[in-house]
Amino acid sequence: MLEFLQYPFMIRALLSGVFISILLGWLGTFVVTRKMSFIGDGIAHASLAGIALAVLLGWAPIPTAVILASIIAVIIYFLEKKTNISSDMAIALMLTTGMAIGIILLSFYQGYQPELMSYLFGNILTINSYDLWSILLIGSVVLIALPIFYRKILFSTFDPIGSYLSGINNWIFDLLLYVSTAIVIILSIKLVGVILVSSLLVTPSAIAKMFAKSFKSFTLLTIIFSVFIVLIGLILSYYLDLPSGATIILTGTALFILAYLFSLALKRRSIKT
Repeated sequence: MLEFLQYPFMIRALLSGVFISILLGWLGTFVVTRKMSFIGDGIAHASLAGIALAVLLGWAPIPTAVILASIIAVIIYFLEKKTNISSDMAIALMLTTGMAIGIILLSFYQGYQPELMSYLFGNILTINSYDLWSILLIGSVVLIALPIFYRKILFSTFDPIGSYLSGINNWIFDLLLYVSTAIVIILSIKLVGVILVSSLLVTPSAIAKMFAKSFKSFTLLTIIFSVFIVLIGLILSYYLDLPSGATIILTGTALFILAYLFSLALKRRSIKT
């Protein structure tokens, strides 16, 4: 059953997958609570411009895409907060612009680029040692920042007026959340792909929300479900010889359905008693 552990590419995929799923789970609780679910799609698709630029110029795709995604997150934030444009309009604007720039840049590339396909759809086979260390090092910055600023982000999430009156600069921590989400989305692209990444940001939170009694339990359950989905999805993709990104997402969907049916059963049982 554990024969997949003898392959270095699976070890790299599992390590990066678990690490990313912890970050996505944690950030996903804030994204869902703030009703920012669409931001995952927007940043992931807009980052295609950074990936295409890196491929075209021979740069490192992940660091390049992280920088561009962070800039996109800042632009989305200021469009949302400083103009009359709504959040979904700002995200849609950046999504389509980034995609368009990426497509134009790719038109200048001669020949087939297999690595680009792994960014679009996810492929565990392409996670090399450089990618793993990039994910761990860049992701560690977010993992360190989240606990340090957790209470202030939480306060500004649930009571922005109260946090402002207490002297907290909400915009700093809102911006930190936007940029952190953008960074982690880029780090997860090789695992599940540009097209599917937003689902991994939202699905574990949707499952956890059915059972959580407090925001603390909501966060913990989301991280647990996120890790579980990635691990089971990766293992299934190995044994069934299926694309890793799609298998991970479908694993999450299946778990969501099972969790929903289980929660309904619990409600009916509590009504009868």
